[in-house]
Amino acid sequence: MITHPQRQGEQDVILLVDDNPTNLQVLYQTLQDMDCKLLIAKNGVDAIEVAEKASPALILLDIMMPDMNGYEVIEKLKANTHTKRSAVIFLSALGEAKHKVKGLQLGAVDYIEKPFQSTEVLARVNTHLKIYHLERSLEEKNQQLQADNTYILQAMGEGLIQLKENGEILYANPTATKISSWPLEKILGKDFHQLMQHSLINGERCSSSQSKIYQALEKGQSYSSDREVFWNQSGQYYAVEFSLTPLEENNPVAGAVLVFKDISIRKKNDEKLKQALKTVKKLTSRLEAENTYLQQELKSEQNTCGIVGENPLLKKVLAEVEQVAATDTTVLINGESGTGKEAIARAIHEYSLRKERPLIKVNCGAIAESLVESELFGHVKGAFTGAVGERAGHFELADGGTIFLDEVGELSMDMQVKLLRVLQEQEVQRVGSSKITKVDVRFIAATNRDLKQMVDNNEFRMDLYYRLNVFPLLIPPLRERKSDIPLLVSSFLNRLSKKLNKSLVSVSDESMDLLLDYDWPGNIRELQNVIERSAILATSAVIDVDDAIVPVNNSTSTSYLSTGVVHSDGKILTLAENERQHIINTLEQLDWVVGGKKGAAEMLGVPTSTLRSRMKKLGIKK
Repeated sequence: MITHPQRQGEQDVILLVDDNPTNLQVLYQTLQDMDCKLLIAKNGVDAIEVAEKASPALILLDIMMPDMNGYEVIEKLKANTHTKRSAVIFLSALGEAKHKVKGLQLGAVDYIEKPFQSTEVLARVNTHLKIYHLERSLEEKNQQLQADNTYILQAMGEGLIQLKENGEILYANPTATKISSWPLEKILGKDFHQLMQHSLINGERCSSSQSKIYQALEKGQSYSSDREVFWNQSGQYYAVEFSLTPLEENNPVAGAVLVFKDISIRKKNDEKLKQALKTVKKLTSRLEAENTYLQQELKSEQNTCGIVGENPLLKKVLAEVEQVAATDTTVLINGESGTGKEAIARAIHEYSLRKERPLIKVNCGAIAESLVESELFGHVKGAFTGAVGERAGHFELADGGTIFLDEVGELSMDMQVKLLRVLQEQEVQRVGSSKITKVDVRFIAATNRDLKQMVDNNEFRMDLYYRLNVFPLLIPPLRERKSDIPLLVSSFLNRLSKKLNKSLVSVSDESMDLLLDYDWPGNIRELQNVIERSAILATSAVIDVDDAIVPVNNSTSTSYLSTGVVHSDGKILTLAENERQHIINTLEQLDWVVGGKKGAAEMLGVPTSTLRSRMKKLGIKK
């Protein structure tokens, strides 16, 4: 269990503030094993109220919230004496430098970009809790130091010595004799420099002409310092703070009064404080370095939202993605199954101005026809059998963000009409309700079918097609960018090394030749499955891909996948095993779309309900 320096018997309080329940749940699960008390606020107003009552050590604060954003919240927190000491870490998808600078200027101690990694959040929370406690400890020590100094001043007072213009001691009060340990009778009429300031701190002797006190005496001027030492009767030096004041300004003959006090304890405490501040500075520098490193790592790992490749065809698509992302233009992504259409959609959203709001993904081919309207538009209580309460549809959930309609070609003609209305009017109507709700949604659609041909065949509405096809993107199949296969394999192996807890470096040269020779009808998804299967079976860091998994040519592959009558070891499959393998192969080729046109049920020539029943009986799950 993670612990932190704190007062015995007390728990640190951490306040989590976010208007998104999912984010709050993820943060709570990330931090729940810490020896801390976690509090939650769903908006800025609640956050201020909770913070004032609980005085949390640390606040993880979202920026984009309704009614009161994170910037307004931190301003109020820092203006309140009960909450101004709470350390604030902003959590936001606003990654531009100006947002970070603004947050830090308002008093935040750190800024974590969304989406975040749990390990990153834990590391930063732990570091800032340590800094928080160290600052509190330094503050308490400083208060104690001030109290000690006050006590010394009250108990001992200040030493006072009257000097002639030549430095001869005319008078010394009891405190002066006590501090210096010189008896009064031994210092009256004696030279101050020879008694108390004859040497530097390193023991080196110095003449009176080098003394700042004597120089001020000769000119009849004031002088003060806290960087010099006096010497006592025992020959020990002590740090002093003193002020020399002439009895008459600019009249050396009148002499001066020297008031001093022993500040040795304060000097020692100051030195301890300096060392502690160095520690804080070191921790802060380390945190900044870790932040920079983690941001670079995250940027590297999440570059182009997981899209890997250097092929010119892919780079052309990515360049188009970057151009269209900053707009609200509707995008239609065309490509075969398994080419990465969802990754492209995610990249468009992440590079857009809507990235702070959600990307809602809908697989139109995977939803039963009777439920499509309810899923997309929502419903009210009693709208149909089983509608026991109100439910927002995907369009409402995507308000302010982006909706990704995958396999849009699978929608029925009736649903196409309703989708067209949302595209044109940006408004939705829940099933069973007459109320119209305005939405602000950016549309991205994807398909592996030829929608233009479907329009010609009267299977897809022409007006909807042109509404969706404002900015078309064509994702090249893997067979057209085989030069990216080594990069993809390397990326898959890096992930699998962590997932399988194995050291996986590369594939053998023979296996790479095999991978490059194959045309990959299932595209990247098929390649990923092959690499994962081979990695599981691998016994060394360099894996071999069985040519039974990846045939030498596509005709062999088709025959192998379609027949599936034998195991890899040559044993005959049972009838149930053969049926199960055939269903799985069909589903994989169709991206696991069960019902609808061009779904697995239609390809296998059976009703959708029959296929789902057989999948349940044979234990087939995606």
